[in-house]
Amino acid sequence: MKDGWIKVGASTPALTVADPVTNTDSILEEIHAMDSEGCRIMVFPELCITGYTCGDLFEQERLLEEADRQLIRIAEQSQIIDALIFVGMPLETGGKLYNTAAVLNHGKVIGFVPKKYLPNYNEFYEARQFTRAPETTSTIQWHGHEVPFGTDLLFTCSTMPRLIVAAELCEDLWVPDPPSVHHALAGADIIVNLSASNELIAKYEYRRSLVITRSATLVTGYIYCSSGTGESTQDLVFGGHRMIAENGTLLAESKRFLNPDESSHTVSEIDVSRLTAERRRMTTFYGAKDTPEGQSHVSVPFALDIRETELTRSYDPHPFVPSDPSARARRCEEILNIQTMGLVKRLAHIHASNVVIGISGGLDSTLALLVAVRAFDRLKIPRQNIIAVTMPCFGTTNRTYTNACTLVSETGATLKEVPIEKAVMQHFSDIGHDPEVHDTTYENCQARERTQVLMDIANQSGGIVIGTGDLSESALGWATYNGDHMSMYAVNVTIPKTLVRYLIRWYADNCGNDSLASTLTDVLDTPVSPELLPPSENGTISQKTEDLVGPYELHDFFLYYMLRAGFPPHKILRIALRTFDGVYDRETIVHWLKTFCRRFFQQQFKRSCIPDGPKVGSVALSPRGDLRMPTDASAAIWLADIEDTEQGTR
Repeated sequence: MKDGWIKVGASTPALTVADPVTNTDSILEEIHAMDSEGCRIMVFPELCITGYTCGDLFEQERLLEEADRQLIRIAEQSQIIDALIFVGMPLETGGKLYNTAAVLNHGKVIGFVPKKYLPNYNEFYEARQFTRAPETTSTIQWHGHEVPFGTDLLFTCSTMPRLIVAAELCEDLWVPDPPSVHHALAGADIIVNLSASNELIAKYEYRRSLVITRSATLVTGYIYCSSGTGESTQDLVFGGHRMIAENGTLLAESKRFLNPDESSHTVSEIDVSRLTAERRRMTTFYGAKDTPEGQSHVSVPFALDIRETELTRSYDPHPFVPSDPSARARRCEEILNIQTMGLVKRLAHIHASNVVIGISGGLDSTLALLVAVRAFDRLKIPRQNIIAVTMPCFGTTNRTYTNACTLVSETGATLKEVPIEKAVMQHFSDIGHDPEVHDTTYENCQARERTQVLMDIANQSGGIVIGTGDLSESALGWATYNGDHMSMYAVNVTIPKTLVRYLIRWYADNCGNDSLASTLTDVLDTPVSPELLPPSENGTISQKTEDLVGPYELHDFFLYYMLRAGFPPHKILRIALRTFDGVYDRETIVHWLKTFCRRFFQQQFKRSCIPDGPKVGSVALSPRGDLRMPTDASAAIWLADIEDTEQGTR
């Protein structure tokens, strides 16, 4: 479970109703198949040794004896399997019959988890044959061994302390007070569900939503495994639905309705360390020591070898941007509404009817202008009260200047042009700076002059300055302190650069203005640049931000997994190498990861005094609530983590 991942599998074996021998043959084949793929947790369907649909045959001693005999066989033939295995079977104990999950590890049966809620409605009549799980956990005698028996069993890995697994069965998932809630509060990181859920119209979608939602509300990994078509008989058809979810994300899902003689399994990796970090972050997620539920659970130890986990799960290269077009469109509209209403509230509160925006023809200022337009329309304030100021200087190109002017014209804002070249040259003279030296002073003098102009025009008009900087720039400190770093309300401050593009694209597609849409498209095609250095000889942009600070898609990826997931640099590097394989080589990714870590720590002083701005997502850097980070914290151990990884010492 290196770096927190553990490979898990859910299997639907070929099944013949009431034939434990044949079913066990299939189960053993699947155990070995999943073992060959590195699975350390294996989950099989409810009552899979006998079949779920045996009905009153469960009262036949012959069936129960054979099921018991086949469990022994599974145990004997799984001694060399390094896994925690959950198999469904009927178990007779204390004169009662229980629908249970038998739990095995290295050839030993280490627990039986009985089903708590027995459906006895519609097509289900389990209470006819089975007894509901007892309220208290105990031990039972099983072939000369004392085996824990009860719903409150926590299977705790002795070699991987963070790994705690608990089980529930089918209907337990569907009830108002499922066992999984109490398991999670008692410390379980992964919940497994052995199920026999038949197929009905729309039941698939509801079942799917239950698993995803349960994994999210409990901050767990959830492995769901249901019976396949071999279970079908009389009025019922089963589809073999399998799902692996992690904290609200569906990692893997099976196809349904394979032929009855086909076995199949679904495999993925659950990140237990991320679940642990998320629970640690959430102060409302109470642990076992804080809840009465935690006191009733019994810990059952098991062991797994510590080994590398080969990843098959994928990570989105743009974690801030939904990959599904329809979901992305909804997200863009939602974000623009949040930005808009944040600005609406601020303007209404201070009784301002004017705003001032520095408009450059670049991505960020374009988005800020669009947000201002929406806010003014909401407030029924004339758009001409938006004063969009273009301030050409040494690096301004015809392309960005033209786009800036067209954007202002097409949106109905008021364009104000204030060339700043003379003022900056005067400032160079005042401070004794050679204008031929194109250093940080040369660049920042322009940025600070622009901010001064904006602030003073805001005073003239009785308005406020709208900040244009985005989340990615804030994370990297890619802003001039007291220059573009400062404003009176920053509408883009929690929008990562990779998402800014999609917001503008959504607006272009939905604005109903062909000329505006055409200009917005050209803005999207323009290289990201602060335009603080003179253009090239052919008049094009010479200063490209991503050449200097690195690709924003990499930095946004690093930012998301460092802050949202709490990953250390070596883990971020591992998933980045997999995610961006064929796009960036290892040397490039390592270089920019070092840059990100170094700049993120060095530039905190800028974030400690950033203006207000609307929070739109789960990753934000506001010092007022989202990132209480010391201004002078050291990046040394984060950078050392990367070096150790590169030298092979980690």
